[in-house]
Amino acid sequence: MNLFAFYQNLLTDLLDQMVDQGLISADAPLSKASVDTPRDERHGDLALNAAMVLAKPSGKNPRELAEQIAQAVRSWPFVERVELAGPGFINMRLGAGAWAEMMASILQNPETFGRSKTGSGASVNVEYVSANPTGPLTIGHARNAVLGDVIANLLEATGHKVIREFYLNDAGNQVDVLARSAYLRYREAFGETISIPEGCYPGAYLKQVGEALKQRDGAQWLNADEQAWLPVVRRFAVDEMVEGMREDLRRFGIEQQISSERALVDAGAVQTALTTLTEKGVLYRGVLEPPKGKKPDDWEPREQLLFRSTDFGDDVDRPLQKSDGSYTYFANDIAYHLDKFRRGGNAMVHILGEDHKGYIKRLTAAVAAITGGKCNYQAVVYAIVRIFKNGQEVRMSKRAGNFVTLSDVMDDIGADVLRFMMLTRRSEAVLDLDLEQVAEQSNDNPVFYVQYANARISSVLRKSSELLPQMSIADSDLSSSDVSLLTSEAELAVLRVLAQFPRMVEQAALAREPHRVVFYLTDLAAAFHGLWAAGNQDATLRFILENNQPLTHARMALIRAVSVTISAGLQLMGVEPRTEM
Repeated sequence: MNLFAFYQNLLTDLLDQMVDQGLISADAPLSKASVDTPRDERHGDLALNAAMVLAKPSGKNPRELAEQIAQAVRSWPFVERVELAGPGFINMRLGAGAWAEMMASILQNPETFGRSKTGSGASVNVEYVSANPTGPLTIGHARNAVLGDVIANLLEATGHKVIREFYLNDAGNQVDVLARSAYLRYREAFGETISIPEGCYPGAYLKQVGEALKQRDGAQWLNADEQAWLPVVRRFAVDEMVEGMREDLRRFGIEQQISSERALVDAGAVQTALTTLTEKGVLYRGVLEPPKGKKPDDWEPREQLLFRSTDFGDDVDRPLQKSDGSYTYFANDIAYHLDKFRRGGNAMVHILGEDHKGYIKRLTAAVAAITGGKCNYQAVVYAIVRIFKNGQEVRMSKRAGNFVTLSDVMDDIGADVLRFMMLTRRSEAVLDLDLEQVAEQSNDNPVFYVQYANARISSVLRKSSELLPQMSIADSDLSSSDVSLLTSEAELAVLRVLAQFPRMVEQAALAREPHRVVFYLTDLAAAFHGLWAAGNQDATLRFILENNQPLTHARMALIRAVSVTISAGLQLMGVEPRTEM
């Protein structure tokens, strides 16, 4: 049961009735009236802001309108007390019936707690990772991957149809550079001493590619002209790099479909996109002004094929064709987003590093134009990750030689820990990852703090079965326990946090903010650990009271509900819940 949604529906019905009665203006912003948590939990379990946001548009005194709303609220199910606060806030205290309904919903359907159909089956394409196939995945890609994957999980949990996509940039000049770099390693595999010229990729990871090409093709390319070997080595090197990335991602718990830029270009998708834009009247030939910061002698004005991106909120119109007649990267991007739209999608979510923030306006404009405003583009921007070990920032990879790879970090701390830690900060904040801290079993380690709560619960449940073998702790039996016996402030604090989980999932999905899951789980773990500590101080608050089976049963139901919720939250993150530490 989503208590917030339950009371939000009651509030919506009430406000509609008040509009019909002329008590509230029909022009008032009813959608802004919400059910929330009070700033101070001592004031109640839920709070309504309706009077505050609707009074002025309705020409009413907020306090008077709040009293009119409160009169109706007092008759709502499970409402024990209603109080007015400040100029017009309404605080609600819930009775045991509300908690009983919520607990029953958690324990009767533990696999679905927190899931909803608010997305109504809308299709969302989530593009993430999308690394160039020129090197192994780095720790930066790890953050991109987790953000995208957990956003996709959240969207699925809220009833959306999700396409998880990796866009492979395999059509640009960088793949020719990759091919030439791999060819040098191919020659090296035959014993030739090589030097890596400037502009090529020096990474040792390409030695494996060169050796693999030797094993497959033998020496047939050693004396061949570049025209002959370049397309072969390019395809081979890209395939090898992609397979390496997919292997790392599978190990990281991520499966995606791959869309190839080269395949789109070869299929004529760019020309199709330009034809579509021409039909929409948003292409023209013209001369752009010099970019800011450029000296006049650095700028050669020429007529170009331009997209009227300024009509859709961009800062400048964008060129789509180079002087040699080839298309720009942006033209390819437009073709790709048209392809995504035609494959089905009510919205597009794109995970981007902060160094690509400059592309957001043009991509937003492109999607608006190419889809006729039928599809929304949204970018989620993330900042860099810094790795620390022994108090020093780690700048070198054991295998790559010049960057920290995803594989390296998974070797050090494991995939689950890494996924969790990638969400301990808002995406736009720099993330410092201390490899020693995440290995510690202490409250300073957020992964341990949450997982330990779940492990503690598993231990208590096992102990209850040993001490009270006649008491069933099956979920079906716990769901009917007497929740009214849970009266201590520490127990009520846990119930309040549990109630927030379904709403948190919906809000995190809507805002594309997966860090909310970690923040919530940390709060829930803190409430549970607080309950544990209370039992250490007061014997009557211990989980297992052999002389009071009804209360023990209610407490087992409570902590089992906590475990269900922790597990649900961790699963949204792609992390396996721990039952032992």
